[in-house]
Amino acid sequence: MNLFGRVLKAKKEQLFITLFAVFILLTVASCLLYYVENEAQPESFSSIPSTMWWGVSALTTVGYGDMYPITPIGKLLGAIISLLGIGLFAMPTGILSAGFVEEIRKKREPVKTCPNCGNKLE
Repeated sequence: MNLFGRVLKAKKEQLFITLFAVFILLTVASCLLYYVENEAQPESFSSIPSTMWWGVSALTTVGYGDMYPITPIGKLLGAIISLLGIGLFAMPTGILSAGFVEEIRKKREPVKTCPNCGNKLE
């Protein structure tokens, strides 16, 4: 658990940027799909916040089926957004994996010290 905590602390900026990118993509995807699908399905895509439910299920590739695009442009957007969601959720996995590799490498490398004063070199 200590190792996991150190990795999270070391990679918190990158994870935050990834989370921010997911939020931006969710907002943009929901806005686009609202404007594309609202006329065809006003009851399902009634507002941008309600369309965000579709965006969450599409980005996570869950796809509950309660809301889905029916227009050709909406279907194309849905496919693109789902593919982007796969990549965005894979990014934190890569960031954390790299963090674990870095922490393990740090632990295995010998500590370098100054030959004159004996202080730890970084």
